[in-house]
Amino acid sequence: MKTDFTVGFIGLGLIGGSIAKAIKYYYPQATLLAVSRSQCTTDYALSEGIIDEAYREVNNAFSRCDYIFLCAPVEANASYLKTLAPLLKEGCTLTDVGSTKTDIHRHVEELGLTRFFIGGHPMAGSEKTGIENSKRHLIENAYYIVTPTADVPQEQVDAYVQLVTSLKAIPLVLDDHEHDFVTAAISHLPHIIASSLVNLVHDEDSPREIMRTVAAGGFKDITRIASSSPEMWEQICITNAENIVKVLDDYIERLHDIRVELAQHNGSAINRMFADSRTYRNSFSDLSSGPLKKVYMLYCDLLDETGGIATLATILATRGISLRNIGIVHNREFEDAVLRVEFYDEESQKKAAELLRRYRYTIYER
Repeated sequence: MKTDFTVGFIGLGLIGGSIAKAIKYYYPQATLLAVSRSQCTTDYALSEGIIDEAYREVNNAFSRCDYIFLCAPVEANASYLKTLAPLLKEGCTLTDVGSTKTDIHRHVEELGLTRFFIGGHPMAGSEKTGIENSKRHLIENAYYIVTPTADVPQEQVDAYVQLVTSLKAIPLVLDDHEHDFVTAAISHLPHIIASSLVNLVHDEDSPREIMRTVAAGGFKDITRIASSSPEMWEQICITNAENIVKVLDDYIERLHDIRVELAQHNGSAINRMFADSRTYRNSFSDLSSGPLKKVYMLYCDLLDETGGIATLATILATRGISLRNIGIVHNREFEDAVLRVEFYDEESQKKAAELLRRYRYTIYER
């Protein structure tokens, strides 16, 4: 694989910026150019050496590109296709990073660009947005779904897969329809469930807001993704509505079955549901990232005394371990720990657990 290729970016947010950083790191001879709605973004990217050229709009400079990444919001990516169409040189790979694939594939087909297009979906992300929060390693060990059209030459698909692999992501080639059904079940529906569950608790809560007060521990964990961007998830849901409706119907049917078992006090059926789900969930791999951002945290016992949190934080800081969040958990529904500590990555979590145990703290990892 050649190392002096040219890559164009339409949009340089968290994902686009992270991919650009990874390419620049592994392929320093590559030339990167970008367009962004915000000049502040491209100015930052230039000053940090993330890209080599910045433009206010798509122009003839993109005709030099071997790869073009569409990294704008889902609905904006499709609008750039017509502008890019006359600029694509033969052999250029046009790709995107959107969470839905069938919609963009349809637009590509309508414009006759199928011989260029290979859809892409890096299953990585963060609650933070913008190029300032991008990281070279963001897509490392994350599944990177690749959805080529039928008209793209196989050698071009192989080259794209090789590029993804070289950035330390895990490529998985799927049909665009299969991709959207899979993500509807494991990503899009969970976000809907989390949001609807939070809204249910809001509506069921008393004027004293007791539910809100004690909504810690497990409830806060399983609804964490309800804090995601409403605008982004509106776009995702609308562009994948058919698949989401299908899995949502199946889920509603399962909830109805559970309701029947509960009403009949059928303990064995309830037990079987929890046992089956535990067995299947425990079979999931921890070696790669999925579409839902993993939280790296631990819980620990802490005496209720002045300076307790500060002491623990100081122990970690002296070893260069950065904290993402820290706070007292008043609801002890699932373990005895009272202090919840969050980290930015798994390595920090493991180092912190080992270090705190040496200081005689009782640690609970999840």
